[in-house]
Amino acid sequence: MAVLSEIVVDCRHAPSLARFWAAVLDGYEVMPYDDAEVARLAALGLTPETDPTVAVGGPGPTLFFQQVPEPKTVKNRVHLDVEAADRAAEVDRLVALGASVHSVQKTWTVLLDPEGNEFCVAQPG
Repeated sequence: MAVLSEIVVDCRHAPSLARFWAAVLDGYEVMPYDDAEVARLAALGLTPETDPTVAVGGPGPTLFFQQVPEPKTVKNRVHLDVEAADRAAEVDRLVALGASVHSVQKTWTVLLDPEGNEFCVAQPG
């Protein structure tokens, strides 16, 4: 049997999108860079702010953000759903972080992350 270990998201700028999702999800944070990783990036002419691959760890699967050259052109084939007891307040919080509201349904709201990837905020149910 396979075990889900990472959810990988293609993006334009991995560090900023990783920070956004770390702020969205309770208990998640951008995985820290140790001295060896900073040195490895420097040898490639990169810094943590220009790192093309950034991991966000937490209590569930790791979210892994990787920069790709092509832009997002169509609706996501996979998206993340999050739940919040106060959906309206959570939507307001996420909009303040950089998300935008795409549509509002009876029990969920579809948002776009800062790069236009769809995700939903649902009320528990």
